Amino acid sequence: MTEHPTSHEGRQPLAARPQERTRPRQETPPSPAAPAAPAPAPASRAGAASASSSPPSPTAAAPAGPGRPSGRGTGPSGHGAQGHGPGAHGPAGQGAGASGLACGHGTAATARADGPSGDGTGHAGYAGGAGDHGSGPGGPATGTGAGAADGTGTGAVAGTGTAGGAGGAAGTGAVPGGSAAGVAGPLEGLPAQAGPSPAAEPVAAARHEGDRLRFVGAATRRIARGIDLDEIVLGLCRATVPTFSDAILVYLRDPLPVGDERPVDPFVLRLRRTDRLRLTEDDSELGLSAADPETDLDLGPAAELCEVQAGGALAEVLRGVRPVFGDSAAARAALPELLGDGRCVPSGHRAILAPLRGRRRVIGAAVFLRRPDRPPFEPNDLLVAAQLATHTALGIDKAVLYGREAYIADELQRTMLPENLPQPTGVKLASRYLPAAETARVGGDWYDAIPLPGSRVALVVGDVMGHSMTSAAIMGQLRTTAQTLAGLDLPPQEVLHHLDEQAQRLGENRMATCLYAVYDPVAHRITIANAGHPPPILLHLGGRAEVLRVPPGAPIGVGGVDFEAVELDAPAGATLLLYTDGLVESRLRDVWTGIEQLRERLAATAQLTGPDHSPPLEALCDDVLDMLGPGDRDDDIALLAARFDGIAPSDVAYWFLEPEEQAPGRARRLARRALSRWDLEDLSDSVELLVSEVVTNAVRYAERPVTLRLLRTDVLRCEVGDDSPQLPRQRRARDTDEGGRGLFLVNRLARRWGATRLSTGKVVWFELPTRI
Repeated sequence: MTEHPTSHEGRQPLAARPQERTRPRQETPPSPAAPAAPAPAPASRAGAASASSSPPSPTAAAPAGPGRPSGRGTGPSGHGAQGHGPGAHGPAGQGAGASGLACGHGTAATARADGPSGDGTGHAGYAGGAGDHGSGPGGPATGTGAGAADGTGTGAVAGTGTAGGAGGAAGTGAVPGGSAAGVAGPLEGLPAQAGPSPAAEPVAAARHEGDRLRFVGAATRRIARGIDLDEIVLGLCRATVPTFSDAILVYLRDPLPVGDERPVDPFVLRLRRTDRLRLTEDDSELGLSAADPETDLDLGPAAELCEVQAGGALAEVLRGVRPVFGDSAAARAALPELLGDGRCVPSGHRAILAPLRGRRRVIGAAVFLRRPDRPPFEPNDLLVAAQLATHTALGIDKAVLYGREAYIADELQRTMLPENLPQPTGVKLASRYLPAAETARVGGDWYDAIPLPGSRVALVVGDVMGHSMTSAAIMGQLRTTAQTLAGLDLPPQEVLHHLDEQAQRLGENRMATCLYAVYDPVAHRITIANAGHPPPILLHLGGRAEVLRVPPGAPIGVGGVDFEAVELDAPAGATLLLYTDGLVESRLRDVWTGIEQLRERLAATAQLTGPDHSPPLEALCDDVLDMLGPGDRDDDIALLAARFDGIAPSDVAYWFLEPEEQAPGRARRLARRALSRWDLEDLSDSVELLVSEVVTNAVRYAERPVTLRLLRTDVLRCEVGDDSPQLPRQRRARDTDEGGRGLFLVNRLARRWGATRLSTGKVVWFELPTRI
């Protein structure tokens, strides 16, 4: 067999010697091994520590340097052995195998391969000392490589190599599939090492750590994108399955404490969400089966509720805060308590129990699981689980706090606005409220409808500057003040004047706009006073829409200004629309452009229903809000629509009664005539009795004429007014009392009754159904 030239370099430190990379097994037809080459004579140990190499003869091996040679051979599988010894370096080993692979160690190794047909080729060797390998297309090949020599050599599975000790010669692989070992010097032969080189291991480890850091960054960003509790928990599950784990179970405290609230006892964990990776038919290419219980984590149902026992194993793990492996002593006792006795946990480092700790206390736990066919968790994965658990717990804490604040704001706004609008006589009402943002349903806009004596109704719409919790609080105080002032039956301009004084008492820069209108269904008139608010729009029955000309006035809170009221006609069938500036003003249009667009929209909607019918109020409100575009929602929107039906003069009966003893009898006769004219004789007895009682009480305290008015609508309403400000109160009369039973009868016979104080006295009223 022809010897191939080798070269030698200086001795390298052991830690710096690169190891041979593992190579895949090549399947080639077996061939007889080449005959063993004679070993060269041992070299002397005396010499320099390193020697330079020169091109040797192609038919003879280079002489050994002052050091230890290495032996390497290959058999049918392609790899031989590596020699070890105390020498510095020596001639390379030579091997032949059926697979055509020969390798040697060295820093400048070369190889040449010859096949039976003589057309073999050689390739460059590994950097850092791995020898070349050659291949021959026709059969067996031989290759040589130069490298650092070790004192002893052991044959690999498919070949053998021998090496001398100090100054030893090269070894050859001779027997395919066999093994041999040579011993030279004081050290015995060691097994050959296979795998990545020492220089490549730090690079792979750094790359692996970089991937782990990138995963943690992406997962925490996904968790942080959640704004509520469910989004945060879903973000944790989606980020970890299947990248980090094959299944996850998230338990949260029930109920979750909010902020500094003291948690309730007992400590109960509820399963909030569970996700797992399910194998499909596509996984069959990887050798996995969807029905294989060893690879699918369908290991039984997890417990829905878990009560954490004080001093128990689970409580100790949660108190420790740090994640633990499932096979640790603490987790082995804690996981059955958390998941239930019927739930199995993968063995080994394939489960991690991570407590979820918020700002002040543990609020839950997360369990990460991996299938048996997947690599187990590493120690560094505990740090990853800790990062995910920390970000999730803090996000849940913030989400719970945000949810509580949003709930408070929503409840505050809802209670500030009327829950149900009244339905006073002669008018129909509809309303809408839209906050500036769905995530913060709170603002300073409000609307109201307040029944007044004489079947009148006060219509109010206002807008406090801003749309925050402070604005909502100021709005609530102003609305309450407006209701109180309306109950005193003050004129609209006086109501705005008192609201202005109240806003100044609330503090500086408490600005608001307000429009206050009073509608009288009997007179078919409306009185309006404005405080810096957009003017209302009146939609007539024929479809004509007009912007009412009312004095603009100054906003509430300016102080030192007078407000002016105007009285306008309110024909039957007309619709009055009161609104805030959020409906007509935005960044894309000014307020007057928006008012004109609103007027045109109302006119177009009214034309659809015809000239003889008014559009339905609810549909009208929805159609008005549809005019808002994507960029038109910059502020809160409050909308109040009032349909004026009025009361026809033929349905009204009105009299003045002198405060004298004959007044109750006259009131009974007048009421009987009116009921006869309206075909309501069935109500005569009840009406006469109640009118007599109320008029008798008014005459007792009145000094001026008493008013009596009957109104026929869907109900029969009777109103008795006098100049005495003292309101009557119902009391229980004793058996010996001669009076005190009048209001008791009114309360038992009437459907509704009440008393309202006016600036000139009071009005006592009651209602009876027109159909019995």
